[in-house]
Amino acid sequence: MEENLSFEENMKKLEEIATELEKGDLDLNASVSKFEEGMKISKECSEMLEKAEKKITMLIKGEDGELAEEKFVQNEE
Repeated sequence: MEENLSFEENMKKLEEIATELEKGDLDLNASVSKFEEGMKISKECSEMLEKAEKKITMLIKGEDGELAEEKFVQNEE
């Protein structure tokens, strides 16, 4: 599988895999292989979203009623 694909490229690849699996033309081994590939891509997408979430800047209302920017900080456990 290709490395360093963007989120959008990974989602497109995931859609292609889902389409292949839905057709039902693959034998059992190929289906399992495609499913494993899809799960790996899904995990990568999830990790990308988590990283992006950590970088999000949230808008919050300040004490004076004005909007202020504040970095989103996720508690690491």
